[in-house]
Amino acid sequence: MALFFDAPWFDAKLQARDLSRAVLAAVAGLSEAELALVFKDQQELSAGQVAAFAELLGVPPAEIANRAGISTPTPVTASPTDARIAALERRVAVLEAELARLMKA
Repeated sequence: MALFFDAPWFDAKLQARDLSRAVLAAVAGLSEAELALVFKDQQELSAGQVAAFAELLGVPPAEIANRAGISTPTPVTASPTDARIAALERRVAVLEAELARLMKA
């Protein structure tokens, strides 16, 4: 397990997918201020947030937990319906974050 939150790794993964920290925050149900605390190692991620980060970045939840330097257990496998609902919620959050970004421009 990493000792500290690996912000450069997360930023590189976001950049590779042409995503922002705002999108990452939205997908995990965090405000941008809360995500900033996570990146500064001042707030730990929940299992659900680990799962959301993993899906968005295309890596296993264990990799997220390791790179986040936390002991948060990786999420338990949900039912197919729960997984579909969660995926749709994350997609809506990404779309909302992108819409907010476009409205600022």
